[in-house]
Amino acid sequence: MVNITRAADLTQIGANGGGWVADVGTAAPATPLTQPAAAWKPLGCISDDGLVQGFDEDSQEFTPWGLTSPIRTQITKSLRTFKLTAWETSRTTVQSLQYRIPVANLAPVGTLTSFAETASPVPDRRAFWFAIFDGDTSRGFYVPQGEISDRADVTHKQDQMAGFEWTITAYPDAAGNTVYHADMVPVTPAYIGS
Repeated sequence: MVNITRAADLTQIGANGGGWVADVGTAAPATPLTQPAAAWKPLGCISDDGLVQGFDEDSQEFTPWGLTSPIRTQITKSLRTFKLTAWETSRTTVQSLQYRIPVANLAPVGTLTSFAETASPVPDRRAFWFAIFDGDTSRGFYVPQGEISDRADVTHKQDQMAGFEWTITAYPDAAGNTVYHADMVPVTPAYIGS
């Protein structure tokens, strides 16, 4: 009989989690269980769709004459993205990201906050920290240089929560890395098969 190895504690459900943003150059929290420092501003409520970690890669295959299978593949594009919908659309940090406006420019005068959207947006890179929790398992993703590269339409409707749906693209830092992982997961048990 074949020994099938399974360990439920090595699975993960994104049961809870959060996101934070800071200026480029802000250090990541030490672990997913570490409360981010004051420089990190929360994104607040994220929709129940959670956080989608995206992988977009292209490659070039090299197949020699006379064969039908490649003998080598070269990665020509490797992109990491994170997708989420921020529901706290009145949070100044979230508005700052959506409209590419510094938080300081969103300070209210009396009870009115006013700003204008430019027809010529400039790059708006920031650092992002995402933490995901499931019981004793937690994962952290530190994006040292990220930018919202895609924004979905915003629907204002009686039976729907308004939200800012974003795709955040991770760009390489000075070390050439796009995403740093900080995972606190159970130890994988030793395989005891034949």
